[in-house]
Amino acid sequence: MKLEIKKIGSLHKRWLANITLVILAVGLVCVAAITASYAFYCYNNMSSDLHNRAKSATEFFKDYREQDYESFYESCSAYAQTVEEGARLERQFIDQWGQIVASSYGSWYASSPRTPEIAQAISTRSIQPFVGRDPDTGERIMAVSSPMIYSTGEVIGVLRFVTSTSAMDGQIFVVALVSLGVLLGALSIVLLSSSFFIRSIMTPVEQITEKAKRIANGSYGAQIKTKYNDEIKDLADTINEMSVKISQNEKMQAEFISQLSHELRTPLTVINGWSETLLSDETLEPDTVQGLKIISSEAKRLTEMVMELLDFTRLQDGRMTLTVEQTDIRSEFEDTVFMYGSRLAQDGITLEYLDNDQEIPEIPCDPKRLRQVFLNILDNAAKHGKDGKRIEASISWEDDMVVVRIRDHGPGIPEDELPLVKKKFYKGSSKARGTGIGLAVCDEIVELHGGKLTLENAEGGGTLVTVSLPVSQ
Repeated sequence: MKLEIKKIGSLHKRWLANITLVILAVGLVCVAAITASYAFYCYNNMSSDLHNRAKSATEFFKDYREQDYESFYESCSAYAQTVEEGARLERQFIDQWGQIVASSYGSWYASSPRTPEIAQAISTRSIQPFVGRDPDTGERIMAVSSPMIYSTGEVIGVLRFVTSTSAMDGQIFVVALVSLGVLLGALSIVLLSSSFFIRSIMTPVEQITEKAKRIANGSYGAQIKTKYNDEIKDLADTINEMSVKISQNEKMQAEFISQLSHELRTPLTVINGWSETLLSDETLEPDTVQGLKIISSEAKRLTEMVMELLDFTRLQDGRMTLTVEQTDIRSEFEDTVFMYGSRLAQDGITLEYLDNDQEIPEIPCDPKRLRQVFLNILDNAAKHGKDGKRIEASISWEDDMVVVRIRDHGPGIPEDELPLVKKKFYKGSSKARGTGIGLAVCDEIVELHGGKLTLENAEGGGTLVTVSLPVSQ
């Protein structure tokens, strides 16, 4: 069915190839049987005709046995010289030594025939046939030799009836060609009708496959329409029902996540506020301060996860919008890097900004959403590449695109996971904490800006994330 079981290429072609092979095999057997039957019929008829002629001649000459030897011999010779109608059949009188004496073709200049039935007829004193090639001319012939027995019982020679089979072989060949023509005609009709029939099946199947792919890619609720009222309609109805149920489940899931996220924001805000308030008390014991810092840190992490979930549900529902304005993107990116760099320094990770002298123009974008993208990528670099202790960040202007690159020096991403890391809820083999939707949200935000987000393993180790944003939209 690439499908790379191999595509002969498609079900359509495989069907036609199989039916062609079957029809050809059966048809060739039929052609061979018809040709063989016709050949047998023709050869059998000709053989019977020559045998009957030889038998009639034998019976006819029984009345001449009372003649003297010379007269009987002359009668056989004279009979052999009688010309048949159409001159297709030659009569020959051959003596007991195998030498031709007379022929219905007149004077005989060639050597005497050397076919074996002559000697057999003389030795067995019975009519003997021959079918095959003439040893002298190479022509295919059919011959029957009848022994001429005198009253004394002596075989004085044979009357031989011989004819060429070339005309009959030509007729057999024509019959074979006609049979092949009929076979090819029938094959063409069957292939045309089969092709039409297969298309009537494959067209709706292709439509169903296309819609099923769309549903698999997230177009939940999409419906397949078909004009057929058969098994194909049953399949389409089943997929439609599945699509509706998935759509309903996705909607319920999104509503639940959204509602839960909103409910979580209030207590998390309270926890964050009170933890900061309590930390401002200088009379607290060191252990208490340490505990409050952990509470504050975890509450902030939970708040970030809740915000990711909210963004995710907005994307799912198509409710995420951009507040676009002309923005100094270099300034936004540098502020994000410097702000996050001081935070990473506390964990012993160096965030190095690779500055350059390029003039980078302002671009139309939502600065808040892009800052969210940059922060998420830097956070991922810190979580997954912290063993490398260094992160590099840069911004440049290349081919009318603003290109942001963030690279960590960690272990990188397994090659088989690279195509999947931007899918929602995918975490792969990573042990880092998170929801698995951060990159999916970032990818959607960048696409809403008309840009592209790519991930790859950097040369020398680590992961390189590239965000390309158009200068104009």
